[in-house]
Amino acid sequence: MKHWGILPCNGLDKPVGQLAREIALNLAQDQSKTLACPVLLHSAPSVYAKTKEETQWVVLDGCNTRCASKLAAEMGFSVGKKINVTKLVEKENLNLGHSLRLGPEELALAQRSAAELAAALPSTRTEGEEEAAVVRDEKAAGETDLDFPASLTYTEFRQDKFRFRVPEGEFFFNENDCWVWVRGTRARVGVSDYVQQSLSDILFFSPPEVGAEVEQFGVLGTLESSKAVFEVIAPVAGRVLRVNEELEGSPERVNENPYEQGWIAEVELTDWEADRELLLDAQQYLTYLKNKVADFHV
Repeated sequence: MKHWGILPCNGLDKPVGQLAREIALNLAQDQSKTLACPVLLHSAPSVYAKTKEETQWVVLDGCNTRCASKLAAEMGFSVGKKINVTKLVEKENLNLGHSLRLGPEELALAQRSAAELAAALPSTRTEGEEEAAVVRDEKAAGETDLDFPASLTYTEFRQDKFRFRVPEGEFFFNENDCWVWVRGTRARVGVSDYVQQSLSDILFFSPPEVGAEVEQFGVLGTLESSKAVFEVIAPVAGRVLRVNEELEGSPERVNENPYEQGWIAEVELTDWEADRELLLDAQQYLTYLKNKVADFHV
């Protein structure tokens, strides 16, 4: 049985592209749907190799050049629904203007369009999958939250006009600039301040699947900006328990604070003691980062 995926227009330099993105983000709030990153499809298509075979796609074209439709055809995707956002805007008699920031009317249209589209899409789950989803949701609801600190203190340093922060305390990092904070057999994972500054404005977050097993130094989701696509490299091995759902609708939270509200996922650890041997503590990472920044002049 196939699942639904969402392939939005990547024309973020146009108002219709921003509206297509907003519709996609509203649709993606249902975690049974896969949100594809257009840039990642081009640069690392293997990431979607398995998804391609299991997914029927909703394609959101921003304008009449239909770049998203062309990309879907290029990738050999099975397309179940196409939406032309330009025609949608015309139907609503809405004047988008030239601003790339969506106003209340545009945001309301995106929310309404996504809700109507979601309601029109037939369910792709079997009865057994529906029951399994309910069990997963109940299990997740029953899991206690990590006792993550309510606030953090930081060590800061400057390089030219940039200021970098590294949290003090029980944080560990890999050399891929991803961090982990551990309590017992559970951990929270995220990216460093260096990552968010290097990417600049983060536009998309593609989360890992809850329940998936990840190896240490495996991929634990991706972040996309207009500058690059960044693969979150897991500092620890384990099973994904939770993802930060807020990032799917508001990926800019990573820019605001990648250590607190911008965390990526929580995992159940496989072998923390073994993983720890290959990580840097906060002070070691601070030294590593200073050398890295000095070499590359971010």
